Amino acid sequence: MRRVERAIVIGGGIGGLTAAVALHRRGARVTVLERAGSLAPVGAAISLSPNALRGLDVVGLGDGIRALSAWQGDGGLRAPNGRWLSRTDAEAAAERFGGPLVLLHRATLVDHLAARLPADAVRTAAAAHLVDPGDPGRPARVGTPDGELEADLVVAADGIHSSVRRVLFPDHPGPVYSGFTTWRVVIPLPGVAFASHETWGRGRIWGTHPLKDGRVYAYAAALAPAGRRAPGDDERAELLRLYGDWHDPVPAVLAAARPGDVLRHDVHHITEPLPAYHRGRVALVGDAAHAMPPTLGQGGNQAIEDAITLAHHAGDLPAYTAARLPRTTAIARQAVRVARVNMMTGRLRTAVRDHVIAALSKAGPALFLRSFDGIADWRPPQQPYASQQTAGNG
Repeated sequence: MRRVERAIVIGGGIGGLTAAVALHRRGARVTVLERAGSLAPVGAAISLSPNALRGLDVVGLGDGIRALSAWQGDGGLRAPNGRWLSRTDAEAAAERFGGPLVLLHRATLVDHLAARLPADAVRTAAAAHLVDPGDPGRPARVGTPDGELEADLVVAADGIHSSVRRVLFPDHPGPVYSGFTTWRVVIPLPGVAFASHETWGRGRIWGTHPLKDGRVYAYAAALAPAGRRAPGDDERAELLRLYGDWHDPVPAVLAAARPGDVLRHDVHHITEPLPAYHRGRVALVGDAAHAMPPTLGQGGNQAIEDAITLAHHAGDLPAYTAARLPRTTAIARQAVRVARVNMMTGRLRTAVRDHVIAALSKAGPALFLRSFDGIADWRPPQQPYASQQTAGNG
């Protein structure tokens, strides 16, 4: 196995920073090249399931992130009129998967990851491109505004429209539009009590969840043509049109939000799996490798898994591909299947869907937890962890 002494990470998001921290802990000299002027992520939250928290345990962040996160506790799935279709049991989920599901702002996670790196490891406003993927006999080369850099390993964490992926696999078709768009809002909502929930309508969904700092994270998704935007770019008005008559606290969230608080992004995913997640001395992580719909909440979680697994197999990239490609392909396909269910549009079909969900819920909450078997129970490839809380639970 080849030793990695010099690593370059292209992309300063969650997957890239986790990979940088994990490689740094293993003794590599790491440079993170981020195109944006800062590491500040898009203003939204991320749900971390037990699999990702175990990954963060490896780099000593698991317990700290658990303490900073809002426990995404009991809640469930609702219909637009407020009827509960199913209720979730946080204790049952934690017992089944060896830990809780938690929610925090992406910026919080990014800040804690970056703090684990040397002060000079991260370069912002540093657009990078792959010049040469290298091979066993020569290093990889990355171009930057300040010249070329060489590395034993290049980690491509440059997102769903990855330029590195196009260089490595020029014949791959790349991502496709998933058929729906999303909105996200993080705002204060004082004096409004609610249970964490996701609501499924006809071709539309909504979710509302509390953050520990008192703010609320809300998201929505709806079928829409690719590239469409609200008239006058007033996405808040579009949300009012689509969700204004849904159950509480949806109207309260919309009343508290300002137009500038609302972020909108079309959803793309990779339908045709890549032939590998590496070539030469370059490895792909996160959306660059396996962009998936957000319907399982696993995009960021799988990026963390990638990063931890890559650091473990840094000197043997075929082993990294072997460990990650089958797993992420299966999860991505499951996310697509879930999207088809929660984006149903026909009145009869959605009525049948809701009836089946309610019936299964009455039969036992464990039936719903089973959909995360093989996902939330993942464990990193090597122990002991830098932090031991979750390892002790499983």
